Amino acid sequence: MENKVDNSVNIQAKSGHPKGLYFLFFTEMWERFSYYGMRAIFILFMTKVLLMKDADASEIYGSYTGLVYLTPLLGGYLCDKFLGNRRSIIIGGLLMAIGQFFMFFSASAGTDGGVMLMWMGLTSIIIGNGFFKPNISTMVGQLYPANDRRIDSAFTIFYMGINLGAFFSPLICGSMDFKWGFLCAGIGMLIGLVAFIWGQKKYLISEEGKHIGLPVKKLDTKSIGMIIGSIFIIFLMLNFKQLFKSNVDIISYFIYGAMVLMPVIILTDKSLSKIEIQRISVIFILAFFVIFFWGAFEQAGASLTLFADRQTARTLFGWEMPASYFQSVNPLAVIALAPIMTIIWGFLYARKLEPSSPKKMAIGLGLVALGYVVIAIAVKGLGLGEKVSMWWLIGLYVIHTIGELCLSPIGLSMVSKLAPLRLSSLMMGTWFLANAAANKFAGTLSALIPGGEDGKGGATSFMGFQITNLYEFFILFIVMSGAAAAILFFLSSWLEKRMHNDHIEVQEA
Repeated sequence: MENKVDNSVNIQAKSGHPKGLYFLFFTEMWERFSYYGMRAIFILFMTKVLLMKDADASEIYGSYTGLVYLTPLLGGYLCDKFLGNRRSIIIGGLLMAIGQFFMFFSASAGTDGGVMLMWMGLTSIIIGNGFFKPNISTMVGQLYPANDRRIDSAFTIFYMGINLGAFFSPLICGSMDFKWGFLCAGIGMLIGLVAFIWGQKKYLISEEGKHIGLPVKKLDTKSIGMIIGSIFIIFLMLNFKQLFKSNVDIISYFIYGAMVLMPVIILTDKSLSKIEIQRISVIFILAFFVIFFWGAFEQAGASLTLFADRQTARTLFGWEMPASYFQSVNPLAVIALAPIMTIIWGFLYARKLEPSSPKKMAIGLGLVALGYVVIAIAVKGLGLGEKVSMWWLIGLYVIHTIGELCLSPIGLSMVSKLAPLRLSSLMMGTWFLANAAANKFAGTLSALIPGGEDGKGGATSFMGFQITNLYEFFILFIVMSGAAAAILFFLSSWLEKRMHNDHIEVQEA
């Protein structure tokens, strides 16, 4: 009788998910609420409250989102060596909450000292994200035994938490004055942090009964110095132009330089075999094309938010929708369309018609170009004071979401398959480095948007291409991402051969 009860419990445990998954889901949902709530109003805050020019605000936006993708390398290293997942998440969550409160004080101060408070807030959020982001995802996998079939569905559930937080945060933070929006983002982060501290001992337990994510060992002086030094360096880079009265964008040199240096360092490793070099080279080539995708896609928080604010008709039944609300379209579309895309890939796979990873990523690039075709049609011939229907912009975001589902999860899966086991973490970090470069590139491209709050910003140019109106601005993204899609599709057969999908790596004991 006793054995039957035990077997029943075991079956139930293996068929469902541990409570720890939903606990991490809740924590991550509030962290994403905080991040995306702030991101939804950030560029509007800089142009409307701090009275920055569009170009300056766009460059700062790109620097901020670019550095957000770099600091997880530091946070992941310190977690593995010293802190453990739990302590890293607590440190990261606290720093991000403090950063949001600095943003609240910045919005309250306005042009009287608000810029310096903003630098302090951004620095805190960037460093905090580095500790938080790579560690909470890692803990999801630690809840399950090795090779457990439920891990894929666990990450799907966890991904829904990310998109749920990203969906309702712009609706809340964007519906009020900027300072209260930042305050809501800070409070949201505190809710997730307090919940994590309160429930970690109870819920963060594997099915074998082991506590997961515990500290490895105490921090040494060198590592503490590394954290303090990183905070100082990031603050200095963000504030470099103001402190030294210089036009040099030091963050661009830092991010793009790292993007060039990492492939050289990795591919010159003499321990790599010929097949490993070819497979790694595929990752680097695709990472290069990914920069063009995210450079166009991430206009959502930059130039497209300015476009939504100034030249999009947002009135519904006498109520004017805040411009930030459009940033909720993407996560809502992800939640709605992700299951459909999974069914489509499964349908094609069963008929041996499923595209390879490079072809799927080329399709993603093509769809981001198509999204800009839609908005270019809408703005062609548009006068300075005229506005387009909001449905054109919503259509762009839905098309871009389909493109994201073709590229983003495929890319992450491809890196995990192609990277040698001994270099898997480093290669994943390098893949996110491409995202850092893409976000910085997105800020640079957003700075090219013509006009301004008063419509007197004048023309801009990119590599000799003059941009005098919104139609020409959006044409730039069509040409850039469309050309990248065509080239990647042309190279895909060659890349497939270099992937060596029939190769099985043997990991020595």
